[in-house]
Amino acid sequence: MAELTHLNESGKARMVDVSEKESSYRTASARGVIQLSPDAYSAIISNTLKKGDALAIAKIAGIQAAKKTSELIPLCHNIFISQIDIEFTLDKMSSKIIIMSHAKTDAKTGIEMEALTAVSVAALTLYDMCKSVDKSIQISGIELISKSGGKSGDFTKE
Repeated sequence: MAELTHLNESGKARMVDVSEKESSYRTASARGVIQLSPDAYSAIISNTLKKGDALAIAKIAGIQAAKKTSELIPLCHNIFISQIDIEFTLDKMSSKIIIMSHAKTDAKTGIEMEALTAVSVAALTLYDMCKSVDKSIQISGIELISKSGGKSGDFTKE
């Protein structure tokens, strides 16, 4: 069984000490899905929402959130983000938007939480921008798709 690294000898929460670790190149990609009504989907695509360009604003919100991950997630290290990007895949037939984030760093710890935070906040931003049109919006499937680097090695969701 794997050792729980965020607990001290007494079983209390602690931040992992990474001071002895070597920095290495690391990447992570995450995904999430936002299900909209056809009306909300159409308002995003036609850029007719009262709050503005939802996709552009959601992208910036996700990037900003990735940079603040250590302030949002207890025990998460503050790391330098070399690159973070967010892309949206639009599915008109189902009124879904798939949100993908891709993050890179050269650090002593991974960048998975930053990639996941970016997707989460981008989805929440889309919800906020569309809630006047559709209050039944669903956010789902937020997950790590892949990561590379570090002691635990590479991971790709199958």
